[in-house]
Amino acid sequence: MVVWSELEGGGWGQGRLGLHSMSVIEFQEVTKRYGSRIALDRMTLSIGQGGALGLLGPNGAGKTTALRLALGLAHPSAGAVRLQGWDPLDAEGRRGIGYLPERLGLPAHMQVYRYLGLHAALSGLSEKAIPEEIERVADLTGVLDRLEDTLGVLSKGLAQRVGFAQALLGEPRLLLLDEPSTGLDPIGMRQARAWIAAARERGCAVLISSHLLSEVERLCDQLVILKEGKVAAQGAILDLVQDGEELEDAFVRLIGAQDVSGGIQ
Repeated sequence: MVVWSELEGGGWGQGRLGLHSMSVIEFQEVTKRYGSRIALDRMTLSIGQGGALGLLGPNGAGKTTALRLALGLAHPSAGAVRLQGWDPLDAEGRRGIGYLPERLGLPAHMQVYRYLGLHAALSGLSEKAIPEEIERVADLTGVLDRLEDTLGVLSKGLAQRVGFAQALLGEPRLLLLDEPSTGLDPIGMRQARAWIAAARERGCAVLISSHLLSEVERLCDQLVILKEGKVAAQGAILDLVQDGEELEDAFVRLIGAQDVSGGIQ
């Protein structure tokens, strides 16, 4: 576990905290309540530079809540979330964060180029650097010849590629990916793995939430498995998967589900 120490006033609620071990993102005993319902219960995790962690769990386990907390869209009821040592509400903490949501919600009448340009500007890239950066990420993700298209005419797979292009703008230090394989064909999925691996090689940390366990197994070295808001298991994949098991078998075992003829209960 990473130990926190305060550098300068402000307490847990604001400002930057020092880390004895550098983490790009960290949850420290985080609980989130919505009324009487506990969506996340004392979750602790951290990802260092170049690390990749898979966030797994059944529907309603707390994965979306964790991502919302990481993005500053929700606030912990207890505990603390830190991005690069900062509170997620602080602009410095969010600098260099790439996010690919499960549901993109692309503006149908906007051109791909304008969409990427808008996000490039929001990411802090200079006006001079934006055209070259758009060309780089569009070429990388296979949408270079679609930059003049409107987003509404794109297939689901092409839209997902545009989403990846947006997330990779400016070579982020942290990628938050929610069901990143959505809509991609087998070639696209293989290419996406290469984009993520390349980001990790330059030191980018990656947090992936997905139900596609085979992709998580290929992309991540650490797992946190949630069940009803609680951490059911966490650690290296090699330590969680027993001899003779696939990751799916380990997942079912660790969340205490029963695989019967009707499916998982």
